[in-house]
Amino acid sequence: MSEAPSIRSGAAATDSTDDRLPNDGVPTDRPHGDRPRDDRTPATNPSRSRTTRSLVSPPSALTHRHTDACPECDGRIETTSGERVCAECGLVVEADRIDHGPEWRSFDDDETDPKRTGAPRTRSRHDRGLSTEIGRSTHVAGRKRRRLARMRTQHNRAQIATKRDRNRVYAYTEIRRLVGALELPTGLRETACSLFDSAQDARLLRGRSIEGFAAACVYVACRTVDVPRTVTEVCAVAKATEAEHRAAFDAMNRELGLPIGPTAPAEYLPRLASDLGCSAETEARARDLADRAVSEGIANGRNPVGVAAACVYTAARQRGDDCTQAAVAAAADVTPVTVRRTYLDLTRGDGP
Repeated sequence: MSEAPSIRSGAAATDSTDDRLPNDGVPTDRPHGDRPRDDRTPATNPSRSRTTRSLVSPPSALTHRHTDACPECDGRIETTSGERVCAECGLVVEADRIDHGPEWRSFDDDETDPKRTGAPRTRSRHDRGLSTEIGRSTHVAGRKRRRLARMRTQHNRAQIATKRDRNRVYAYTEIRRLVGALELPTGLRETACSLFDSAQDARLLRGRSIEGFAAACVYVACRTVDVPRTVTEVCAVAKATEAEHRAAFDAMNRELGLPIGPTAPAEYLPRLASDLGCSAETEARARDLADRAVSEGIANGRNPVGVAAACVYTAARQRGDDCTQAAVAAAADVTPVTVRRTYLDLTRGDGP
């Protein structure tokens, strides 16, 4: 009978202990090693924190909405060709953007592989640009650097295995130098290297100069793409003489059947007019005179550069421009006598 009150008193004590707040100073049973919670830290309400996060928008979303709107009319902005343009009012919001996407596309397999990386294949290298190279690093020292140097030397030797590849590398280097010295388009180098490959496959290099073939390939490529360059200009910067150039050109023209015809005097007019500072009207008049010289047979058997120089001089005289025979002859790299003879034929209107 005496145990019942003690049991009730214990239960009451337990209930009173559970109803007390944590800051009442009543110790609670905790596992060993647990650190007590700091009573000074206010308790957070999970429901209130979730509500606060849902009402406040992140800064990135606000920035995105602000930058995607037109600053003039709040219209929709579209990105095309590196520019951000408003679709409503046409305002260019940003120009010359950096495109961080792939540089090349593969049109053979757009569905499964729409883009690719790396440089394209080129005909201006003997391996079509598919070989690998062992680079150099300043972070490697000691025995490993010496080993990489030996590997690089052996790798460079293995890239050129035969004499045929060695001749091709030398010719490609000379063609690249000529294209840069003559300030020719980069695409012309591909044409010249492809022409040299055809000449090497036809076994035309035996007994002839490789430098002469390189100069002839550049000259033929200029004639093919209508970029006027004379033999004298090409041989002036080439390592070959005019005789070596002529021998290589005759061999390719005879064996390969080059698709080139006689050079028209009108092809040299833009360059001569630019060098002499002639007006557009003078150049147009010189082009009419060049067509007349071809149709009437005045240009037959004559240097087309000299005929073009005479046409420019005649047009300048007819329009009253200040232009002398010596200046025109120096720009065309011909003698004043050549300019004077064609000028007399053009003014008389008689053939040679």
